[in-house]
Amino acid sequence: MIFDKTSSPHQGQPVIEQGKPLKEAAAAVILVHGRGATAESILTLAGEVDRPDAAWLAPQAANYTWYPLSFLAPDDQNEPGLGSALELLSVVVAKVEEAGLPKEKIILAGFSQGACLSLEYAARNPARYGGVVAFSGGVIGPEVDEDRYTGDMAQTPVFLGCSDYDHHIPEKRVHESANLFERLGARVTKKIYPGLGHTINEDELAHFRIIMDEVLSGG
Repeated sequence: MIFDKTSSPHQGQPVIEQGKPLKEAAAAVILVHGRGATAESILTLAGEVDRPDAAWLAPQAANYTWYPLSFLAPDDQNEPGLGSALELLSVVVAKVEEAGLPKEKIILAGFSQGACLSLEYAARNPARYGGVVAFSGGVIGPEVDEDRYTGDMAQTPVFLGCSDYDHHIPEKRVHESANLFERLGARVTKKIYPGLGHTINEDELAHFRIIMDEVLSGG
């Protein structure tokens, strides 16, 4: 199949897999990297979280960027990258489900641009996932359009962690995103870290492990 890279730049991009094979795994984590990064780089989180019964899948953005502008830009200015990125996540979720793991065993996680994309995907496609983990991110768009998001997260655990001052992610959007997911019926944990900067700390990883352990234990 030949993909039109102009209209759908991320179609056909590789998805790097690590950990247990999908058909043997107790859970699957879809890791979404940030702007300018790689699937391999975000997969280092697998070693830090250290849950060997999970399969880890990391899609690679074309040209290392999921969409060109800030996540606060109007959606049309981030196309076709944004729509193509969301479609690629749908493809990866479907691949996991086809291997026998339902959405309740799938955790969506990302950092920065990848966190924004993970949150946006889950909010547009609400269901009972194993969890959603957003390190330094918020839902996408110049404002949170409440009419865009309908459905039920059915008590999916959602974690949002961010610095109180982040050059890329306004704290206000983190609060708005948490409120949105609460409205959609998720179990939301939100942590704002004074002076953290644009990075991931050990407390955030601890929250990631809590969500993973709940999924792996069948909770």
